[in-house]
Order: sequence, then structure tokens, then C-alpha cells
Amino acid sequence: KMGNAESNAYQNHLSRFLPEEQSDIDGLFNTLSGLSGSAGAKNAKAAKKTVTLAALQARQSAHTREPLPEPMTLRLYNGMKSIDLPGKSSGLSEQISKEQFVIFMSNLLKGNADEKISIIMRMIAGTGGPLKGKQIQEFTEDLITSVVHVLSYRKELKGWSLENTRDSSSGVKALASELLSELKLPDGTKPVGSQLLETNFDRSVIEDWVYRVPQISVFLSVVIRQGLHVLHSLPDQTNDILNLVPHCKGIKGRGVASLFDIPAIIYINSHLPAELQHKWQLLFSSRLHGESFSQLCAHIVNKGPCIVILRDVDGFLFGGFASHSWEVKPQFQGDNRCFLFSVFPTLAVYTYTGYNDHYMYLNHGQQTMPNGLGMGGQHGYFGLWIDSDYGKGHSKAKPRCTTYNSPQLSAKEDFTLDAMEVWAVGDAPESAGRKGKKSILDVDPQAQALLEMAGKSRQSEGLREPIEEDEDDD
Repeated sequence: KMGNAESNAYQNHLSRFLPEEQSDIDGLFNTLSGLSGSAGAKNAKAAKKTVTLAALQARQSAHTREPLPEPMTLRLYNGMKSIDLPGKSSGLSEQISKEQFVIFMSNLLKGNADEKISIIMRMIAGTGGPLKGKQIQEFTEDLITSVVHVLSYRKELKGWSLENTRDSSSGVKALASELLSELKLPDGTKPVGSQLLETNFDRSVIEDWVYRVPQISVFLSVVIRQGLHVLHSLPDQTNDILNLVPHCKGIKGRGVASLFDIPAIIYINSHLPAELQHKWQLLFSSRLHGESFSQLCAHIVNKGPCIVILRDVDGFLFGGFASHSWEVKPQFQGDNRCFLFSVFPTLAVYTYTGYNDHYMYLNHGQQTMPNGLGMGGQHGYFGLWIDSDYGKGHSKAKPRCTTYNSPQLSAKEDFTLDAMEVWAVGDAPESAGRKGKKSILDVDPQAQALLEMAGKSRQSEGLREPIEEDEDDD
């Protein structure tokens, strides 16, 4: 019987959810079908509950500010509507049945690339046929915009906000084009620029793309969980959303906005070693601590792995990830987890090539070796260099940086620095003078006296940051 085939498929999908997840999904469907007024007929028993586009929109606008932008609500509706049920004529009904709703949730939240793909294709274009690059671009931009919007709406940005970060609109476009750069035609070529927008991509290409670009599935999951407010509070079997945005420490209440925007934070964080993705803490900002190389060193040395980001006077944003604590010494340091990145005008990460081990370098006050902060390349020819004569730097890469295969990151090869930030990532090393633990110099006045006799002042004196470790920045 047709009905059995239908209920079997439905039961299989339903069984993917834990009992408490099932009741969460039932509750959402009942709310939406209530808004659709579909069971309000006299013969309520006979009337099957369904969900309409108007109900999805009504749920959104029932709140003062919509959890999801309008275009994404429409895309979710098209995705739900596209679910073909066995035994039903696939003359797409305008109303969404409980079965379609559950299968949609099951495929997108629990499914594999194959299960996700036909829904994603319908979400990209209602027709579901071959898709133009431009349509995929619009979908990807909508998706990223929705993630930023819904995380902000649900107060899930963990201490970041649209106020204390750079405007996200250019970041949305930059992240979308970085994700789209992974679209490969069957012959392995990657169309770029206007060619990409006009190319037709078929199902197999898009499936391959969704499989290789995990952000698409993760972002969809966030949009559904947080946008429709379903399964959002239950422990997630896949922790992919857990560290999507790291906790932000050290910027709250200081009246500055980071050089990073939310899409860039999400993207750069995803390239960090897993154990460092849960927290970023501001160590240095040229706008808070002044434009001085010795201040920079005082704030970043021995603070564990860090992200450095700078803006040149032409507005280009770029930086690097240092996998080890910065130390002032005339040798290269770090390991092959270090990378360079660009945030604007393009968003990209450049990882090590294996050519040499010139990962990171920091030197100050030496006669014989170059003084400054550098990453990749070699002395006088760094992929990223900030001179100890603070304010000057270079990014030399003709044709590419030997260590990271990065292009020139700044607008001009020799650039003038406009602003700079350094963020510690992960947990601070035990030695970094934590709250309640004194610096070695506090504990040992003799060591302090020796330093003073040697004419070396205490670099940490007066420079300690208010540690807001125990404050809840969320």
C-alpha cells in the first residue's frame, strides 16, 4: 500500500532524532501549522495539519526583529516543499505536510551530502535544475548573512557583536567568494570571476562542492536550529557548531571595534587547531595601547598561540596565526601549523609549503639581526613583516611567499601600517601570569633587584591588562 511506503520513509527519518528532539520538532510543526490555520476547519479531524509560507513568515515577524532574513525564510520553504513523498503526485503542493517537514529536518540536520543536495538545489533555485554560478553565489551570500543575523539575534555571538567588529557586509561577500572558489567542474577546472557567475553547474558538481566545503552544511544547520529555534538547546552529537564562533574576551566596554568582521572570525577560527578554537582574547590593539613596537612586544610575548591582524593605509586587512608563544630572539620559531591570511579585499588562508621552516620571527634591540615581527619568507623578504620602527612593514612575495605560498597581502609591497591587533587563542599558558598567580618578579624580589641592577626595567610593570577571565562576556 502506498500509505505504508510513505509512513515507512517518514518513520525512518523520525527515528534519526532522539525522543526529546522529536518532541521539539513536533512542537515547532504544531506551532507553524497553528499559524497556518490549517486544522481550524470544522472537520478538524479530517483536516491534516500543514504549514504554509505565510505561517513561516508570520512566525518570523511575530518577533519584533525577524530571527531570519526574508530571503532565507523563502529558501527554507522551497526546500521543504521540494520533498517528494512516495505515493504522492509530485505536483508541488503549496502546503507542507508533517512528513515533508520531518524529512526536510532529518536530511539537512542528520543527512549525508547526497540527502542534503536535492534540498539545497531547491533552496538555491525553486526549479532544482542545473544552476548558474550567480544563483549559487546569491544563495551562499544569503546563507552567510542569515548566520550572522541569527547568531546576533539569538545573542549567540559569545561576546562579539555587530558593534565591536567591522561591518559584516564586505565580509559576507568575501567569505561567499572564498567558498565558491571551491566549485570544480567535472574536468577539474575552477571557473573564476564573471565566468563563474555564468557557468551552469549540475547536481554532481554541487554535491561534490557541499561535500568538500563543510561550512555550507554547518551554516544551514545554524540557520535551521537557531533561525527556527529547534534542537538548539539539546546537546549536539556533531560539535561542528560548537566552536563556530570563539568566545571573545578583552574588547568589551573598551570602545573599539575589532579589525575582524564576523564572517572572517568564523572562517579564520575554522583553520585554527581544534583545541584553540574556543576562545580569543585581545592582547594588543594599536588603538588602545599606542603605536609602539616595545608596547607590542610587552603585550604579546609568552602569551601562547596568537593571531596578528593589521590594516595598511590602503585599507587592506591581513595577518598571520602564530602557533607558539612569541619570544624575542634572533631565530625563527613556530611550527607548520602557522599560516598567513588575508581578510580584505579577499578572504583566504595560506598554509605552509614545506619549503622552509621560517614560520615566525620576533626580534627587538639587536645590532646584528633585523628587528621586527615577521612571518614566512626570509630576512628582508618576509611574507609579512612589521618593522621595529613601528608603522612600516612589507609583504614581499614575487611570485609567492616561499613558506606559505601566499601572494603579496598588502596593497603595496612596502606598506604603512594603519592599525594592528593581536589576539591570544585558546587557553593562556600557565606561565602567563594568571589572576591569583604572581609574576616570577613579584614572587622573587631578588630577581627583580638583579634586573634593576643590570639596568633592565620591568617590561611588565604598569602594562598588565585587566584580566576579565571570570567575567561572563556573553
